[in-house]
Amino acid sequence: MTPNFTLTEFTRSEAAVRLALSNEPGAEHLSNLRLTALGMEMVRHIIGKPVRITSGYRAPAVNRAVGGTPTSAHALGYAADFIVAGMGLAETARALAGRLPFDQLIYEHNRCVHISFDPRLRGQVLTQRGAAGSPLEHGILE
Repeated sequence: MTPNFTLTEFTRSEAAVRLALSNEPGAEHLSNLRLTALGMEMVRHIIGKPVRITSGYRAPAVNRAVGGTPTSAHALGYAADFIVAGMGLAETARALAGRLPFDQLIYEHNRCVHISFDPRLRGQVLTQRGAAGSPLEHGILE
C-alpha cells in the first residue's frame, strides 16, 4: 500500500481467525485504507521509528464480533491502533498531537494509540483510561 505498510498489516485480525470470519475489505474500504496508510506514513515520519499496527480494518462481521459500532472508523477503513517499540503510549500520542491532520487521536491506556483519518478531520485528542468502550476524556491524560 505504501513504502512502510502492507494491506496485510491493516487486515490482520485475531478475532477473524478465531471465528473463521473474512476480513477482506471491499473496494470502498480499500480506498479508505489507502488514505489511512498514507496517514500512517506521516505518523512514522514524525515518530522517526517503525510503527506496529495492532488493529486496522474490521469487516462488518468482525466488527460486530468485537462489539464495535457500525460507524466505527475501523469498520470504515479509516483507523489504526498501533504501538512504537521503545516509546510509551502517552509519549507517542503527545508526539503526534497537533503535528498532522487526523480525525481522532486516542491514547488508550495500557493498550495502544488509536488514530483515525476520517475525512472530517476534527483533530480530536482523547484519552480512554478504562477498557474498550469506556468513556473518553479530552486531552492526553495519565
